[in-house]
This record gives sequence, structure tokens and C-alpha cells, in this order.
Amino acid sequence: MKLPTTPSFRLDNKTALITGASSGLGLGCAVALAEAGAHVVLAARNSKNLNQAVDAINEKKLSAEMMVLDVLNVSSMTKLIEEKGPFDILVNSAGLGRHSPSIDTPVEDFDEVMSVNLRGAYFVTQAVAKGLIKSKKPGSLVNISSQMGHVGGIDRAVYSASKHAVEGFTKAMAIEWGAHQIRVNTICPTFIRTPLTQSTFDNPARKKWIEEKIKLGRVGEVEDVMGAAVFLASEASSMITGSALMIDGGWTAD
Repeated sequence: MKLPTTPSFRLDNKTALITGASSGLGLGCAVALAEAGAHVVLAARNSKNLNQAVDAINEKKLSAEMMVLDVLNVSSMTKLIEEKGPFDILVNSAGLGRHSPSIDTPVEDFDEVMSVNLRGAYFVTQAVAKGLIKSKKPGSLVNISSQMGHVGGIDRAVYSASKHAVEGFTKAMAIEWGAHQIRVNTICPTFIRTPLTQSTFDNPARKKWIEEKIKLGRVGEVEDVMGAAVFLASEASSMITGSALMIDGGWTAD
């Protein structure tokens, strides 16, 4: 009997662009892809943190470099990606939240969240895809979305709207670019413990709400997302596109 062969999770000879890579989920995904053999390009606005992250990855005898990139400046971002690409893999992790009751949402908060989470993510994905199509290369593009791209949440109307939109354009791009063998998917984490989310966990009422909703009984850690990034970037997921990978501890199972 001839047994099937497990597809490889390795990313050797691949180049990956990770936005929002100076900390948190972006940094975790960069480390995971580098450990799987990819050359990782860490992109963010904070050059000091980027330098430290790249140095730490290279000290592990992995391959990394930095790219100072502002996703809000679409023209310069597009030009830089065109010059440095093509990238076989994208992990779009740049994002922010401005949480408040929806009745009190300031226009400025709405515009800022949408500019980064939606507009920035959309045009970074577009720029990487253009490079792949021009080079006639396949690729895997991963947008870090959220469980809030599938449900609503207290004080998170704007954030949830931005992530629902990410889910929508991801599916549409997957349909359009499938003929080019470019896969587009999302990763949808629950609340992940990072310095940026610590204020939420410091609020007893919010912490109680989160713990009640997560069926596994614990909040997420950066490490919980790293394996998913490698899976979606690799040939192990070669038939997956236009999909959302939930890493929510059962939050959306209700």
C-alpha cells in the first residue's frame, strides 16, 4: 500500500512580509515563520523596536531584516513593497483599537481605526498581490482579523466593524486571485494577552466577561497564534482560501 505524504509545513526559500511586527502578534508570527525557514521582513513604524526584534531573531541563527513602513501612507507603502518584493507570504498584523460605547464613538476614533485596520490592511494586501501576479508566483496572504470579525462585543462597535470588513475583502480577493494561485485567509484570535490588551484584563468586569465567553477557560497567548500562521503560510494549507481560522477558545461556538 502506498501511503499519502503529509504536506510540508516548512517555508524554506520563502520570503515573508509581516506588518505590525515590532511587538505582539506580529512579532510572534515573524518568529514562527522564521523558525519554519522563511526569510522574514519585519515591518512597522517604530524603528527602535524593529531593530531589537530583528536582532533577537538573527541571534537565533534565523533570517530577518526590517522595513520601516507606515500603512497609512499608501503611495510610499506601495512603492516600498514593489521595490522589496515580491513576497511569497504576507501576514497583515498592523492594527489598533479605540474602544468606547457605540453611542459615544468620536468621529476621530472611527476614522483612525478604519484607516489602519481596513484601509491599511486592504492596500498592503493589494500591493503584495500585485507583486506576485507580476512575477507569476503563487502566494499566501494572511490577514490578522479577530473573533470580533464574526460577532459583536461590548464597547467594540468600531473595532468589530473594521474586522467584519477585513473578512469581507479577504473573501472577495480570494475569489479574484485564486486563478493566480494566490490564497487569502484570515486568522481570528480571541483576546490575546499583550501589552496593548493589558488594560482590558485590568478591568474586573471586562475580565469576567472574557473568561465567561472563552470555553477553554483561559485567555489567549501570542504562542496560540504562531502555529496557525505557519499552517496558513505553508503548503499544508494549499487548498484553503477565503477562509477564517478561529483561535477563540470556543467564543464563537455559541
